[in-house]
Amino acid sequence: MSAVRADTAIDSQTRRHSLPRAAPVLLALLIGWAVLGVAASFGMVSASTWRTAGVALMAMAAFDAIRVMRHPTPHVSRRLADTWPIGVERPVTLTLETPLRRQPLDVFDLHPGGWAMRGLPRRLELRRDESASLDYHLRADERGDFRFDGVQLRMHSPWRLWRQSRVAGAAQQVRVYPNFAPLARFAMFSAEQASRLVGAHVKRRRGEGTDFHQMRDYRVGDSLRQIDWKATARARRLISREYQDEKNQQLVLMLDTGRRLMARDGAMAHFDHVLDAALVVAYLALRQGDAVGLHATGGTSAWVPPRRGVGTIDELMRASYALQPQPVATDFLAAATELSARQRRRALMMLVTNLRDEDMDDLLGAVRMLRKRHLVCVASLREGSLDAALADDVTDLPGAIRAGATAQYLEQRRAAHEALRSHGVMVLDVACEELAASLVDKYLAVKRDGLL
Repeated sequence: MSAVRADTAIDSQTRRHSLPRAAPVLLALLIGWAVLGVAASFGMVSASTWRTAGVALMAMAAFDAIRVMRHPTPHVSRRLADTWPIGVERPVTLTLETPLRRQPLDVFDLHPGGWAMRGLPRRLELRRDESASLDYHLRADERGDFRFDGVQLRMHSPWRLWRQSRVAGAAQQVRVYPNFAPLARFAMFSAEQASRLVGAHVKRRRGEGTDFHQMRDYRVGDSLRQIDWKATARARRLISREYQDEKNQQLVLMLDTGRRLMARDGAMAHFDHVLDAALVVAYLALRQGDAVGLHATGGTSAWVPPRRGVGTIDELMRASYALQPQPVATDFLAAATELSARQRRRALMMLVTNLRDEDMDDLLGAVRMLRKRHLVCVASLREGSLDAALADDVTDLPGAIRAGATAQYLEQRRAAHEALRSHGVMVLDVACEELAASLVDKYLAVKRDGLL
């Protein structure tokens, strides 16, 4: 990933300075002067001594405050990646320089709020003509566009009577994408090897497919229908035809961004699992030579028409990284109408949602519309809390009510899935951690069986 550097020249940015605040040393001196005043009131010291000490203290404080306000702000630069994967800790490097002979200060970077951070704040001792660097680490827990506002510096006056807060450094924008580490790992393997890495278990039938690939010598296990008898007669040995899965087919990933995908299992929302799994199956389909598109609907929306080439994965990530589920009901019928108008060529439509029985009428209408031209697969995410509720031992009445309600809900869910299957729709009922492998399994099975 590319990295960006923000150099913070004084004439290219707006600096924000606060008024100096009293440091602990000044507060201690003021307390001491107050004690001296109490002593003067009891005649233990003269009043003139107390007044002289006060004037001296005020002069020292004023002189020290002027000096800290006149100190030039250190030159600050920040180095970080301009794209971040969600849930992965990344380093950030801050570099500071000062024209002063010696300058102590505390450093805190104004990173996006809510990100997990370690390594700040830090205290540095800057020396003239020398740069000091410090590293700290951040972990982004949400996708989307974020901003680093600047670097907050707390400067100390030469006599340590005052502290002044300043903000230096240029603001920077970063984008947080789904975790693309698995995709980078897949690039080192063939499509079939990468499929096995995500847990897909589709068995290939050697030499069989829908597109002719090559002629080769007969191998034990080849079916008789693979033998090319004319080529066998010419070569005077058994020759088999080898086929491969058809290429240049189309896959459209339909992602529900409505309220159903706002549920969370652990630290990640269901939609984050959906997006990660969608990118995995998209990458593998592109490696297979197929075209992949994306249609997000419900809350935030996006449309990427199917395109071929592994580079398409970058376009899919750019279109989807900022998608977030919204607390609205998804209109599946409207989404199917829109998609039918946009996607005229037959494709495998993979809809990922969390199906409830109250969604069935709308979803069945959408499925009937799509099945007129396309092959439809619905992947329905199952909350992990449901399985946990059934697995818990029932020891009291609330536990029994919870287990009974969970069983009833799962039965209604199963009935909704069966209703879809009765209309010729492929249905996957999976937990979040199984989603990527299940989508890849189903995609490869469709390719193997020539259903498109």
